[in-house]
Amino acid sequence: MNILLIEDDLDLSEAISEFLTTQDIKCEFAYSGNEGIKMAQSSHFDVIILDVMLPYKNGFEVAKILRYQGYNTPIIMLTASDTYEDELNGFDNGVDDYVTKPCTMPLLLARIKALHRRNEPNINKLSIDTLEIYFDEHKVLREKKEIKLTPTGWKILSLLAKRSPNVVSKLEIQEYAWLNYEEVDANTFNVQLHKLRKAIDKDYETKLIHTISGVGICLKTMQAGSK
Repeated sequence: MNILLIEDDLDLSEAISEFLTTQDIKCEFAYSGNEGIKMAQSSHFDVIILDVMLPYKNGFEVAKILRYQGYNTPIIMLTASDTYEDELNGFDNGVDDYVTKPCTMPLLLARIKALHRRNEPNINKLSIDTLEIYFDEHKVLREKKEIKLTPTGWKILSLLAKRSPNVVSKLEIQEYAWLNYEEVDANTFNVQLHKLRKAIDKDYETKLIHTISGVGICLKTMQAGSK
């Protein structure tokens, strides 16, 4: 899992991050409401942990803005306030769960895992144009013809498909597709992407794998010659 923690208490942020890291959960930080909104918009997170009292925009405002923009990632509100009115305000603005400070780390972890399980889609098949992807079987068809992929190519395609039509950053693809992603150089990444494009798109007029310059890669229908 990849968690976004929006919390201006640096000591608490570090304590939560250190604990989550021991549970193989990646944690990224934002220390203000505005910064949290920007990070949520620019990257994929599985769960957001959101404090109420934040600089510039408070937690209620952050949740309201993200929900208004269609952002559906689960949000846990972490706050020292335990009043009925604050809890109701949080839920009214799109918060999924409410944890009162101080709380134990195992309890916070349990809440995170519960929200992640609830939000994680159980997808067996996706179809994009004439491309069919069967996740349980690790099977890929285009125009009913089976396509053989390398293990790395399969990982890249499955991630792009589950995020389609959204763009996925190259770093996130590397983290997902390679165990030691920090050792993956640009040439290795480009070779695997080229093999995947060749397998998926070479023999078809409608191209599905697209590079968005400076942003990342996406999988979606786009007619040949279009931008």
